[in-house]
Amino acid sequence: MPSTEQKRATFRELHRSGCFVIPNPWDTGTTRYLQHLGFKALATTSAGCAFARAMADGAVPREPMLAHIAEIVAATTLPVNADFEGGYADSPEDVAESVKLCAATGVAGLSIEDATLDPAAPLYEFDLALARVRATRAAIDAAAPGLVFTARSEGFIRGRPDLEETIRRLRAFADAGADCLYAPGIRTREQITAVVRAVAPKPVNFLMSTPAANLSAADLAEMGVRRISVGGTLARVAWHAFIRSAREIATEGRFDSFNGVVANAELNAFFTDDAKGQ
Repeated sequence: MPSTEQKRATFRELHRSGCFVIPNPWDTGTTRYLQHLGFKALATTSAGCAFARAMADGAVPREPMLAHIAEIVAATTLPVNADFEGGYADSPEDVAESVKLCAATGVAGLSIEDATLDPAAPLYEFDLALARVRATRAAIDAAAPGLVFTARSEGFIRGRPDLEETIRRLRAFADAGADCLYAPGIRTREQITAVVRAVAPKPVNFLMSTPAANLSAADLAEMGVRRISVGGTLARVAWHAFIRSAREIATEGRFDSFNGVVANAELNAFFTDDAKGQ
């Protein structure tokens, strides 16, 4: 089992060149299966965690989220990036305290958003958002120097799709010490290229939550994207299949959706072999 420091060093190295996909499991089973498929790193998903607890994304309190992150970290030998939402605090000082607690779970990286929980003002004012990034950087330097810090600007998924403002924030976050930059919700080649160029040479994470413009991992790599995450989409894929099947049973009394599903024996065999390999 690699040490936390080794995982952090591996994760940091992944960002130096090329492009990699970092999928988002939502429990230990999906974590183990994604590792089995050969991915180089994993990330938690706040949405997947919340839905599994019958909660809306963003509604899981800090302590249960920290426990969830620690569980995912313990389930894999791969580096794990924590979707740490807004740091579960408003003030820079309180965000810094949350970041230290997250670092203690053994994560190789974490992300902090500039989104508030206020629909009327969905983004923190620029100066406060920047102060939160600086506080996060200082907390990481003090508690976990090798940890990769991703700063997110959320305008495109919070009703403020202003590319110029998003780039202004990402550049400031990069200058304030963010290791990786992330603007979830950008979709077009022009938007993606503009963000990559704006913060270069620092790496950019792209969120693939829909088949945006039919872009493949190779296409995104060609545009200079270094990291591709899928957020809560794999969890929603599972929910989609469950909902369709359950509705068919409830409304039609039919079980056609059971055709072709993975066999119980196959999953038993996988987890038995996986456990032996630990």
